[in-house]
Amino acid sequence: MTGLQVIVLAIVQGLTEFLPISSSGHLVLVPYLVEWTDQGLAFDVAVHFGSLVAVCVFFREDILGLLRGAAQLLGGNATLPQANMALAIGLGTLPAAVAGLLFASWIEANLRDPAVIVYTLSGYGILMALADRFGKSERVIASVRIRDALIIGCAQALALVPGTSRSGVTITAARVLGLKRQDAARFSFLLSAPVILLATLFKGFELIMGDTVVPWGQLGLGALVSAIVAYLSIEFFMRFVSRIGLAPFAVYRLALAAVILYVLV
Repeated sequence: MTGLQVIVLAIVQGLTEFLPISSSGHLVLVPYLVEWTDQGLAFDVAVHFGSLVAVCVFFREDILGLLRGAAQLLGGNATLPQANMALAIGLGTLPAAVAGLLFASWIEANLRDPAVIVYTLSGYGILMALADRFGKSERVIASVRIRDALIIGCAQALALVPGTSRSGVTITAARVLGLKRQDAARFSFLLSAPVILLATLFKGFELIMGDTVVPWGQLGLGALVSAIVAYLSIEFFMRFVSRIGLAPFAVYRLALAAVILYVLV
């Protein structure tokens, strides 16, 4: 890839990871539309790692709280609020981790296709708009229990398919469960951290142990640009989501799906 491609794709990732419009879908679509060679999963993981850095910096107090909660769990204090949240995040991570181990390679080989993205963008976009419109908005993040975490975690596993949007589908599930918009977004973003970390470690190990030459410079640049843009994207979303809701993002998803369908046909 050229330096321009690296920067453009990293900006795309940073903008779209935490907006409910599918970063993986855009990372497939942009090269397709401008006739670039697909950058591959290694680059996708690198820019997702940049997003992880952004989450950890923006939600640093929450992350520290989760670490304290994990220590409390190990100490047998499972009923404390921080311990409960750490347990919820941990259990919510399991469905995506298991699905990733079982299906990630098959999905990469068979579903990184614009035709698939048409269906996932539009279908999950409609579900997101309905959940946001009819969600009760009566619960805060502290009320999340194990059942809620597992439901949202199963939704997160669906985001392995490009075009679904990890943040979109998990926020949708959280809104169905009655969480307020900001609290749904906060839980979604915190839930992303372990999954992105696991994916980065797994793919990084594959790259280190493999025989192919790894463009570490490009991956590092992509991660850096993605981290900066993702931080700004989180700040925007958390500041305005309670005010503007999810409908504008659903409309964008439907419009983008229509454009892709027009290009394909």
